[in-house]
Amino acid sequence: MNVIWRNCICRLRQGKVPHRCQSGVHPVAPLGSRILTDPTKVFEHNMWDHMQWSKEEEDEARKKVEENSATRVAPEEQVKFENAANKYWDTFYQTHKNKFFKNRNWLLREFPEILPVDQNTKEKLGESSWDPARSSISRTQGTETHRQETFVSSEPGSRERSASNPDLEEYSRGPRKAEQFPGSKATFRILEVGCGAGNSVFPILNTLQNIPGSFLYCCDFAPEAVELVKSHEAYSEAHCSAFIHDVCDDGLAYPFPDGTLDVILLVFVLSSIHPDRMQAVIHRLSRLLKPGGMLLFRDHGRYDNAQLRFKKGRCLSENFYVRGDGTRAYFFTKGEIHRMFCEAGLHEKQNLVDHRLQVNRKKQIQMHRVWVQGKFQKPSCWTPRSADEHALPSPD
Repeated sequence: MNVIWRNCICRLRQGKVPHRCQSGVHPVAPLGSRILTDPTKVFEHNMWDHMQWSKEEEDEARKKVEENSATRVAPEEQVKFENAANKYWDTFYQTHKNKFFKNRNWLLREFPEILPVDQNTKEKLGESSWDPARSSISRTQGTETHRQETFVSSEPGSRERSASNPDLEEYSRGPRKAEQFPGSKATFRILEVGCGAGNSVFPILNTLQNIPGSFLYCCDFAPEAVELVKSHEAYSEAHCSAFIHDVCDDGLAYPFPDGTLDVILLVFVLSSIHPDRMQAVIHRLSRLLKPGGMLLFRDHGRYDNAQLRFKKGRCLSENFYVRGDGTRAYFFTKGEIHRMFCEAGLHEKQNLVDHRLQVNRKKQIQMHRVWVQGKFQKPSCWTPRSADEHALPSPD
């Protein structure tokens, strides 16, 4: 066992490295073992895991954010960016096609809940061409600087719902026999919100094709993005349904009933939505889950290098910015994520801040990357207000 791995194990035992909590019987995901123990060797690799910030570094980051957010975008311009959000992303995909983002081969490492786990699945996974050793989140995550958009509201029900829970009844009955929809015969259903050009879709499909009864939905509000997914050689209507959907429009129906999804994937999507709409989006998505279903989240964290790089005049509101191409990004704390998802009635299974150090060896530059990752489960008796009873103490 090499020095780096021994150091990682030591830190885990001392409680200095956040555990990637898992739900159910899924195996524990790897933590990332590339620990920088000798600062003189910082440029030997492109990314270092579990970096601890010094007080000076955090103070400097806070100062940069105060400076770049001092001047705000004019209100009339902010309205334009909100109303034309889908057009900016559509233009983005018309320009970059599927060349901008790398495939997220790290997804199944961090989120094994994406797959159903039983004996048959384990046997099928042994036949899968996806190799978990082929790619690591710590090596591929650095290019994630853009992303997409999500969805809207749900009326809170009474606190006491047990046998009369409509979602539970819907799930226990299953889809009505007369009701046919894409994936209606599947036994395990996943939805990726904000699928873009398919950088999550196709790594997932590569494995799902070996698992009978599984089906993947994916949506985006940029028509060009959905067309890129559908035109991909690996796209198959037998295993996947891609559709155009603006999740901020609560008047739009999904192509499947509420309470039918086992997993929702929300990766670098929520940050592009206006902060005033985020809570309604999470409430609506929660209704789509089966009881026991999981919502898997990863997005930009507060003081990420991408936030520090914004120039003055690009700030829309506190920690919310617009890029030069008109797309937007918010930078979260784990406390904000905790409050929003638990307010939607989901139970927190994981909520951590992922600090990494990315380096440019050619330019000899060091950049702190910060992401927030969470896993939230829908209880069997679900109402948006159930968070009051089941939420963990709010983290900082």
